[in-house]
Amino acid sequence: MESRRKRKRAQGFKWGCYLLLLLGCTVLQTTPGFLQLGEAKPVFLLPLGLAVAVFEGEFAGALFGAVCGLMWDYTAGRTVGLLALELMILCFLLSVTAQLYLKTTTLNFGLISGLLVWFVLSGDHLFFYVMPEYSGALARYLRYVPLTVLMSGVISMPLFMAVRRIHTEFKIDTGII
Repeated sequence: MESRRKRKRAQGFKWGCYLLLLLGCTVLQTTPGFLQLGEAKPVFLLPLGLAVAVFEGEFAGALFGAVCGLMWDYTAGRTVGLLALELMILCFLLSVTAQLYLKTTTLNFGLISGLLVWFVLSGDHLFFYVMPEYSGALARYLRYVPLTVLMSGVISMPLFMAVRRIHTEFKIDTGII
């Protein structure tokens, strides 16, 4: 069993590492030309929020997902809150699903993360390209979304391993067997 001060310090270091990872992913996602193939770039913030939600539980995961969504909204120069709400809901649902039904392996997480990136980008494309009736919306979707989903699914696996490492390094011993 650990002292209260030791537990508090471990929690602070763990969330500090998560915030550093959040800032690093934000910088990588917004760096022009980084891992860009044509119009497609991988999404870093959504897989990071999902990975933290898998390990930290529903409430903390949903809040961290909302912060990831706010960072994504802010850095993309969009209406602040739409992606935050989406990511908060997705992180909550994935956390509950992972606790109840899923075996949390790196490959499973990569596949689920890719699927959820596809879901978010398809909804984004629907609201910002199809509904305003922009010409060439389907061609843009086919050039951008499938490759972004594939790259984000691959990128999500090292993020998952990093979050798992942070979670296990700062695990709290409650004394319960």
